[in-house]
Parts: sequence; C-alpha cells; structure tokens
Amino acid sequence: MTGSIVFDPLIPWPALFTVAAVALATVVLAGIRGLSGWGLRALAGMVVIAALAGPVYQQEDRTPLSDIVIMVEDDSASQSLSDRPAQMAEAADDLADRLAARENTELRRVVLRDGAGDAGTQLMTAISEALAEEPRARVAGIVALTDGRLHDLERAPALPAPLHVLLTGREGDWDRRLIVRNAPAFSIIGEPVTLTLRIEDTGAVPPGLTQAPLDISIDGEPPQRVEVPVGVDLELPVTLPHGGRNVLQFTLPMAEGELTDRNNTALIQMNGVRDRLRVLLVSGEPHQGGRTWRNLLKSDSAVDLVHFTILRPPEKQDGVPVNELSLIAFPTRELFLEKINDFDLIIFDRYRRRGILPAIYLENVANYVREGGAVLVAAGPDFAGADSLYRSPLAEVMPGEPTARVIEERYRPAVTDMGSRHPVTADLGDGGTWGPWLRQIDLNTLSGDVVMEGVDGRPLLILDRVEEGRVALLASDHAWLWSRGYEGGGPQLELLRRLAHWMMKEPELEEEALWAEATGQTMRIIRRTLAEEVGDVTITTPSGETLTMTLDQVSPGRWETIYEGPEIGLYRLVEGEREAVIGLGPAAPREFEETIATGDLLEPVVATVRGGILRLEDGIPAIRAVREGRPAAGRGWIGITPRNAYETRDVTQMPLLPAWLALLLASGFILAGWLREGRR
Repeated sequence: MTGSIVFDPLIPWPALFTVAAVALATVVLAGIRGLSGWGLRALAGMVVIAALAGPVYQQEDRTPLSDIVIMVEDDSASQSLSDRPAQMAEAADDLADRLAARENTELRRVVLRDGAGDAGTQLMTAISEALAEEPRARVAGIVALTDGRLHDLERAPALPAPLHVLLTGREGDWDRRLIVRNAPAFSIIGEPVTLTLRIEDTGAVPPGLTQAPLDISIDGEPPQRVEVPVGVDLELPVTLPHGGRNVLQFTLPMAEGELTDRNNTALIQMNGVRDRLRVLLVSGEPHQGGRTWRNLLKSDSAVDLVHFTILRPPEKQDGVPVNELSLIAFPTRELFLEKINDFDLIIFDRYRRRGILPAIYLENVANYVREGGAVLVAAGPDFAGADSLYRSPLAEVMPGEPTARVIEERYRPAVTDMGSRHPVTADLGDGGTWGPWLRQIDLNTLSGDVVMEGVDGRPLLILDRVEEGRVALLASDHAWLWSRGYEGGGPQLELLRRLAHWMMKEPELEEEALWAEATGQTMRIIRRTLAEEVGDVTITTPSGETLTMTLDQVSPGRWETIYEGPEIGLYRLVEGEREAVIGLGPAAPREFEETIATGDLLEPVVATVRGGILRLEDGIPAIRAVREGRPAAGRGWIGITPRNAYETRDVTQMPLLPAWLALLLASGFILAGWLREGRR
C-alpha cells in the first residue's frame, strides 16, 4: 500500500487562482487600512481556497511487475558459417539460465530468420516488433546474438533500455568475395561489352595472397581459368555468342582457410540483341500491296532497309533519252555478289525474271541461303508464269513448286494444325473473324512446314530450313487486304512481323526451343516444339544433383511445368537435344556479401543507450543490475536496468478537508475577525 496527497478542485484551476488573487487583495487592503482582523481574514480565505482545491489522501494497492529482457538470436544464413551456430546456441542457453535465476526477471527469446527474398538480416525490424508486443516500461534490457551484419539499420527504433551485442565468429576469420560491376541487361551480339570485376579479401587475410584463379563460363560450357590480381578493378571485355539469354558465370575456387565460398560466384544473365537487322527488299513491279512490306520494315527502328522497285525493265522501248531518265540504276553486282552476306533477309515481292538478275546472281542467293541467310518470296501471278523465280537457280531452295495455276476466288486464310504449333502463326487470334483474300498461287509442297492454307486446303504459307538458312514462300500477294481492313481485316502486321523475325533467327520465334523463366526461386520451364509429344526435362542443380520432371501441354506446341529451386545458383535443363541454363536468385546473396563479424554497424545504436559490444569467443558475459543512465557494459559483463514497474490493483481516496469542516473553520475565522475589529 502506498499513499499520496492529490488535488481534485471543485472549480477549474484558472478560476481557483482568480479566487485566491481576490482573497489576497482583500487581505492586503485590510492591512493597509489598519484593520486588526486582517490575519483572521487571511486564514478564512486560505480555508476557502483549500476547500475549493479539494485535497484528497489517495491510497493505492500495487502489485510489482517483473522486468523483461528481450534476447534476439540471429539465425540468418551468414550465422551458419564456421562454428557460429554452436557459439550462439551455447550463449543463448547460458544467458537464459542466468536470467531465469534472477528474481523478478522474465526472458523473451526471438529467433531471427532471413528476410523475404534477398532482404538479408532484418535485426532492427525484429527488435521493433518485439518491443511492440511488450510494455516498454517493463523492458530492462535487449541482447542481440549476431555477427553484426544487418541490412535494416535505418529502421532502428527508440530503445527503452540498454542494447548489448554479443558477436559470434572469430577474430582470425577471413573471407574472399567476387564483385562484378557494370553488367548491362542487354548487349549487342558480336560487340564486346566491358565488365568490371574485383576480388576483395576481408578480415585477417593471410600474407602473400595477391593473385587468385578465376573461372569464366558462358551458358554452362566448360570454364576457362585465368589468374587475376586481388584488390584491383579488372576491366574484362565479354562478347556474347548468340541472341537471347546468355548466362555468364564467374567463379573463384575456395582458398584455404576462407570462411565461405558462397560469395565466390557471380552469375550474370544478359540478353544478346542484334545491332541492326539489314533487309534487302526487291519489288518486281508496283502493286496495291507494294508498300505493305516497306511500311512494316520501316516501322521497326532496329531494321536497316534497302528497297528497290523495278519500274523500267531493260526491254522497255519508249524513246526516252537516257540523259533524261531520273531513275536509280539497280546495283545488282554490288548487292548480289559483293555485299549479299551483309543482309540478314532478302525479300522478293512479286519479282519476275526480266534479265536484270543473271542466273549466276540468283545462284549466289541460293548459296547465301545454304550458308545461313534467309529469303522470303511473296508470290503473285508472276510466280506461276514462265518467268517465275522458280525457273531459276533459286528453285533448289524453294519449298513449293507452282503448278502454273492462279486461283482468282474468294477464300479465308486459315492456320493449319502445324501452324497452330509454329511460333510464327500460333495464337494469331480467331481465324473465323479474319477478312478474305481474293488470289492464291497454286503450289505443290516439296519440303518444309505448311503453316497456313487457303482455297480447298491448298498451301498458302510454307516455312522451310535449308541447311543453315531459312526460306519462306507466301503464295498470295493479297496480304495487304488485311491492312486495309477489308471485311474486318486480319492480323497482317503481326503475321508479317513474326515471319520476318523468324527468318532473321530471332530466339523468341524458334519453333524448337527450351527455356525457363524465373521468379524468385520458382522457375517456369517451357518447351516449344512442332512434335506431338515431348520427353521429360532433366534438371541439374547447382550442387550437381539431377532430377526429371514431366511437362504438361498448355497449348498446341507449348509444354510447361513449375519447379521450385532449392538452391541459389546455376541450373542446367536438358530435354532431348535441347539444353538451357538459368540462374535462380543472386549468385552471392545479400547475406554473404559481407561475412566477417563486426560491431561497427551497430555501434551508433548501442552508444545511444550506453550498451556494449562483446565477442563470444572471449567468454559469455556476466549479467549485472545497473541504474538508469549509468554505463551498462564493461569488461566481461553486461547490465540490465531494473524498471520497478507495478500494476495498480485498487485505489481509495479520503478528503482531507470535508465540506462541514471547511465551513466551520471559515465561518469561525470570519466571526473571530469581526469580533476583534468590533471591540476595537
């Protein structure tokens, strides 16, 4: 039981002060006038003021509350290194026993795991959440068992008690890590991009370590080893070998005595892109769809287009003097002999043989295809005639043979079963809503894949691979009807864009492909194929373990499955003859960027509450009680501040000046003053 005097005024304090001022003025006036009862008047005023102030004697029934000590055990990934888990477990149990032996003390143990994703050690967040669950007036101390490597220092809360950091790890620890800077997400194929590499040694580094071996691998191929200096920025030029995703892996073999090799690997995923796609478009004669290809290719800023339209064939005789002609001569020799390999794609749009391109030039085009080039023929009535391109050396690479019949009738283009699986024509939309075309060249299919059909199922679009190159044959010159919106139009722009990019070997349009898309530690494995079935995918994890997974068909020609990667690093995928690699998570997680235990990061926070930073390898510290505001740590000991908190069970109040007593005293003093002044 504790007692105290409190005031419960009958009127507001400002009013009470006003009454007191009036009473004081009255007493002063009485003294100035020489009234002998001024003292009794003053006593009467004091009684009235005291009665209005309401003095009360208050008694409280209090129950003492125990002090609370919060102990945070850092169980993040960096704490798994060396003997840190054993150090922390021993210290945590010993401190728990010591605190349990203290009177009036409770312990709250908080286990800190890795932050979500790659957030690292969220120590300050864990302390804030623990404080939010406890009355701050009862918290006597906070103990953190950690290596001092945290990643949320900016979230440090206002601490109500001393914070002590007990560091795991050893003074003699040292570690090596690999840092890669200037790694762009995209790079131009065939052009070097410069990466900045740096090898850093931290901690108690053994003398004489000035060089380190570095293994470099692209797409999981056997690595190449080079010797690089330690502690120096190294400019490394890298040239991507192919388009699409390129996975570059840099690895440092683990050195003797090194704390961990988890930060010895840098995994970089860069997309290879072409600098410019060079296209040669040769139009045989002006026609209504003549600008279709030009508009498509000119709309792509990554395409360099060279376009020639043959407006004046050599046999034309109209008597115009040569010096009055303003047309540009067709540089056939330069384009088809000297610079043909500079082009990624050659398009013949309604071209017919007129003697402009000799047979040797067209034979060179066929060789260009075999060596990796691409040719697209957009056929009109000219392809069915005697001067057709098929009646030239190009016939050796053509996937279709004209029957000399030109079909002039209305039909609706349709995607074939094969086309529904081919990336050029898959998912083009609802073919039932497409507008009709009005002309088709009748063909006999010789090779390749028929992805679109026209009149009575006749081949309309044939795609074929010829040795290293690609050929496409479009048996109609009426694709432009879709761009004009004729009877609803159709996906003309998307179809021709995909067709051109497939021929230029863009990776996203390969019909036989295996790749994976990563989200955190989850990868979506995707297999695209023209076949009816696919095999299981064999996955090789970063640790070398293998497993197989079955793919499910999600759409024609597309098979997928989901895989949760248990490790961070490089995964290799194999299905049949197709291979792919993908990296999950950062090669060096945030937890392993800095691994040497240190208290430097926490020093500013600890200093504000006069706590201490001690190493567990020096022994588990003793626990003392210290007064608030005093130093709370020393050599071999840490302190907690007793809070003397309590809980009030009951409160009783007794007026010190009851109303009847105040009335009696006030009236008595007033009467005595009146009598004294009356006798005078």
